[in-house]
Amino acid sequence: MFRLPEAFYLSGGRQQAEGETCIGWRGGYHKPEKYKKSVQAGLEAPLDNAVEMHVPLSRIQRLIAERMLASKWNKPCFYLETRADVTELMGMRHALSKSLGVKVTSNAFFIRALALAAQQYPLVVGRFVWQDSQDPAAGAVIQIANAINVGFAVNSPQGLVVPVIKQAQSKSLARIAEEEKLLTAKARSNKLTLDELEGETIALSNLGAYDIDSFLGIVPPPTSAILAAGKVALAAVPHEGHIVVRKLVSLSLAVDHRVIDSVYAAGFLRCLTEQLQDPQQLIS
Repeated sequence: MFRLPEAFYLSGGRQQAEGETCIGWRGGYHKPEKYKKSVQAGLEAPLDNAVEMHVPLSRIQRLIAERMLASKWNKPCFYLETRADVTELMGMRHALSKSLGVKVTSNAFFIRALALAAQQYPLVVGRFVWQDSQDPAAGAVIQIANAINVGFAVNSPQGLVVPVIKQAQSKSLARIAEEEKLLTAKARSNKLTLDELEGETIALSNLGAYDIDSFLGIVPPPTSAILAAGKVALAAVPHEGHIVVRKLVSLSLAVDHRVIDSVYAAGFLRCLTEQLQDPQQLIS
């Protein structure tokens, strides 16, 4: 039995029984055993009489809750952050969309860059897998996927969904832009098929359209890495010996440390950043 400082013990309207240890907060108290079981079950401790209303979860919300809890519980992640100068990329986007005959969004550039960088750093599409779940002595291995399938988060009326662009390493920027546009439209009209939602080996979450500077993503259970992108913002930076205003985007990478170490992840993020800063590499 563990104990906390006395300031953490609240009576909750009754006297603490002799020998009983309770963890307290506003709204009541709970025994450690009950709290531990709640955490293991993925449940918050009840609010007792403080509850004003209950909001039911949709099927997608329940699924997201289960998957995100499984990820945070099982994956020891670390996080890297950087900024990419996307001045040239943003400057050419309109003309490029016109020449390709399809709107090229920032997501399309990110997906293309992820695919190219993952070809050089294949561990980012690896997974930590026990060889025999019934025999821990059998040890674990890293399984590297044979395809770079990029799942990208889309906010739909039904909740957050993640359609997948498969075999992204073998697709041009134009093809990726077409698929991203189609899958986004299907996500928002609730018409995605099961096949279009399965198979991701690396993930992307982009909140730039929501005016978010930067954030850290949660690695989805099927993957070992997720790239999180914020908004493109103007910044004064040194460039070719002068202080100039450039367009920068914040990027963060969340990584499962069982699969990828920090130096390898840093190399991957640097490679991805270089792709974005030299958009001709993404077009060719």
